[in-house]
Amino acid sequence: MKRIAVLGLGAMGARMAVRLIDAGFDVTVFNRSAAQTEPLRKLGAGTAATPAAAARDADVVLSMVRDDAASAAVWDAANDGALSAMRPDAVAIECSTVSPRRVAALAANARARGIALIDAPLAGSRPQAEAGALIFFAGGEQSVVASLAPVFDALGQATHYMGETGTGAATKLVANALFGIQLAAIAELFGLADAQRLDAEQLLDVLAATPLVSPAAAVAGRAMLARQFAPAFPIELVAKDFDLVAATAADVGIPLSKATREVYRDAIAAGFGDANITGIVQRYR
Repeated sequence: MKRIAVLGLGAMGARMAVRLIDAGFDVTVFNRSAAQTEPLRKLGAGTAATPAAAARDADVVLSMVRDDAASAAVWDAANDGALSAMRPDAVAIECSTVSPRRVAALAANARARGIALIDAPLAGSRPQAEAGALIFFAGGEQSVVASLAPVFDALGQATHYMGETGTGAATKLVANALFGIQLAAIAELFGLADAQRLDAEQLLDVLAATPLVSPAAAVAGRAMLARQFAPAFPIELVAKDFDLVAATAADVGIPLSKATREVYRDAIAAGFGDANITGIVQRYR
């Protein structure tokens, strides 16, 4: 599996492509905005004008795009989607945060062409992508996931096999919802602390010294207090993921997730959509 196509060169996809190049893979990249392929070309990557052109000779095709619609565009388009050009013995990996329904449709399209599909979204942001410290949640045929170890090892520190196709995507939605709910709660309670004349930094230090606050939430809480809102996981994408949670769990009681979605949507309406998730504190302080 030496030849890899990377579809999507946003903040995460570009960093993942660099890691693969550095690991010695023969990488070809595609991005809707062709200008973003230039830095990768200078590092030795091939560039392609369409997903199909990128995928034609690849052993593995990996997508890291924004949402369900973008996933469908790069994989399923009749004339230039990646599936239209992939060899039957190649493997498709969907690393994007998309719905389990989207994964099921993609898997069916891949299966009709004899192509194995693994859904492997990830935990981590830009620093973890640069360091090769991402954590993958993989769904699909276990033997195929195992065969992809050289690829996952170049990109991350752990790959968790979650089960059949779609379980990786479902795990990612659960993880993002849990993180989003925690941060919305912390931001709201900072507002309560202000109203009660508590020192927010002291309060966070005290809470972080107990089992009540996760390490990730403590780091995010300190970023809130330091007003570190440079986008790594923008609020607009947080809200998108809560939309996916709501659509996926339409027949399940998820009142907390639905209420949290409205918190982030309100933040977008207030003009904070481009801020990092930590910027949710601006609704309260």
